[in-house]
Amino acid sequence: MTDRLMSLLGLCRRAGKIVLGYDPVIDSINQKKAKLVIIASDCSQHTAKGVLRTAHMNNVKAHVIPYTKDDISVSVGKYTAVLSILDDGFAKKAETL
Repeated sequence: MTDRLMSLLGLCRRAGKIVLGYDPVIDSINQKKAKLVIIASDCSQHTAKGVLRTAHMNNVKAHVIPYTKDDISVSVGKYTAVLSILDDGFAKKAETL
């Protein structure tokens, strides 16, 4: 993964195709809106476990990326450890990066 991923996350945010934070991400997964879930490398184990379990139960891909919460917050403009991408195109591109 490269800094292109961080740029893509910023673009997703500006396009309104991203959900930030634990509870909104869980809701987007349960409502079948999330296409891809991204978790920061320094996310708490409890948070990561809950998101990964929910994503697995709903057949949504989830990845822990080698970026910290600080790195993600610079890209998306809000301090968060988990986010979900709501658009198929953005999700596919993020997976390739």
